[in-house]
Amino acid sequence: MNNKLTYKEFIGTVSFASDDEVFYGKVEGINDLVTFEGSTVIDLKKAFQESVDEYIELCKDLGKDINRSFKGSFNVRVKPELHARAYQNALIQGKTLNQFVQEAIELKLNTVN
Repeated sequence: MNNKLTYKEFIGTVSFASDDEVFYGKVEGINDLVTFEGSTVIDLKKAFQESVDEYIELCKDLGKDINRSFKGSFNVRVKPELHARAYQNALIQGKTLNQFVQEAIELKLNTVN
């Protein structure tokens, strides 16, 4: 089940509250908390798009970056065996582990898009 919405390169994650019988979600990849909700899928999608549009306008008015900034480093947790294999393959290819992982991510993203 895909519980994601997309609009103008923004992604919204979606959940359902059975007690309230309402769909709700939040806009991901930004520095602020922007939420939306709706009682039907149509209402939810409309609320998501309105939230994105309002957030973009607010950021423009404040002169603020719209998207979350990334520093380019993050921790990845993998099984020790996978870590060892990646390290060994990087050495064989004359690369650092960081270079090897970066190329693996780029390769995966290029096959997805």
